[in-house]
Amino acid sequence: MRLLLHVCCGPDVSVALERLPQNERLCLFFDNPNVHPLEEYQRRLETFKKVASAFQVEYRVGEYDPESWLALVRGHENDPEKGQRCSICIRYRLERTALRAREEAFDSIGSVFTTSPHKPAREINTWGEEIAKNHGLNYLVADFKKKDGFKRSVELSRNLGLYRQNYCGCIYSMRK
Repeated sequence: MRLLLHVCCGPDVSVALERLPQNERLCLFFDNPNVHPLEEYQRRLETFKKVASAFQVEYRVGEYDPESWLALVRGHENDPEKGQRCSICIRYRLERTALRAREEAFDSIGSVFTTSPHKPAREINTWGEEIAKNHGLNYLVADFKKKDGFKRSVELSRNLGLYRQNYCGCIYSMRK
């Protein structure tokens, strides 16, 4: 299996890298067109690169395109956190991961969204399976927050000296 794993941030991928089988043919995909402002995006990208380097894992970086993301969620600016805007955002990034996987001949995708206690693992896995199937790919069903995964990501972040953000990433979550 050749897996392209979507990454939202360095801290969340740290526990996944620790738990995934060593024989997994893995490539990380940092894709976050939703993150605002640009300085925050850059800080998260540098943190991600630090984790990829520490674990010696291959990676790709998606195009930073906040204008397309803003157009996609237009009309959902006032949705509550975990509402429709968040569902649209997560599905969009899973779709972008699937497209990249097809371009580069990966046969599977996955995501570390499920490390966060604020993200619905069941829904994310359902969306991921649906999107992967639509692209002729497999999906890695996972819930990285289980077995104290989130707690472990906090420990790994501290040990690696990682920046941990205090909001999901978009301009609308920033104002909460």
